[in-house]
Amino acid sequence: MPILALETSTELGSCALLIGDQCLERTCPTGRPHSETLLPLIRELLAEAGLTFSQLAGIAFGVGPGAFTGLRVACGVAQGLATAADLPLVPVCSLENLAEQSGQDAVLSILDARMGEVYVAAYQRQAGTYRQQGDIQVVPPQAVPVPEGSGWLAVGNALAVYPALGERLDAAGIHHLAGITLPLASVAARLALPRLQAGQGIDAALAAPLYIRDKVAKTVAERLSEGGRA
Repeated sequence: MPILALETSTELGSCALLIGDQCLERTCPTGRPHSETLLPLIRELLAEAGLTFSQLAGIAFGVGPGAFTGLRVACGVAQGLATAADLPLVPVCSLENLAEQSGQDAVLSILDARMGEVYVAAYQRQAGTYRQQGDIQVVPPQAVPVPEGSGWLAVGNALAVYPALGERLDAAGIHHLAGITLPLASVAARLALPRLQAGQGIDAALAAPLYIRDKVAKTVAERLSEGGRA
């Protein structure tokens, strides 16, 4: 059941092809828009594996939250390819992606949302699957909710962007698991596999990015009020 996965919700864009136990992955070059480099990399993966789009079982894509432009790239490319090849899509949350990378039982995933905010969600592993606890939130770093109970670990690039956040969580007994900072296409493919096998793929026409906030940038007035420049 070969699965193609696309993840461009952050500055680290990637695509992966999962075939059985083998996973081929490519990373988008830095300094260039993901929209320019993603499709050529996808073609490289398929050529290396000797597959065509029609031989895929489905396509996973990073649904968000994340950068608005990046979310549209992954969703748009996935929709176009899935429509042409009549394939199901599997949306995979970027924060769940981070939790899966950790392999821990209780994970607080936190991504930098820019504009002085972070995306955050808590996950607990139950029967081998990560279950989201509550809603995904976009909040200032100082307002990140601290989960109840013990055994929690925090992952995500927001901890490096906002050191005070890491210090606050550490004081609450939630330590930072280093090395897990951004979502990866290979992880999205692994998460998508059991969902495709269970028939949980969606029609391409129903795919849409997961926007947690409806604002791309601060206004001039907001920047000035914070001591910035117009």
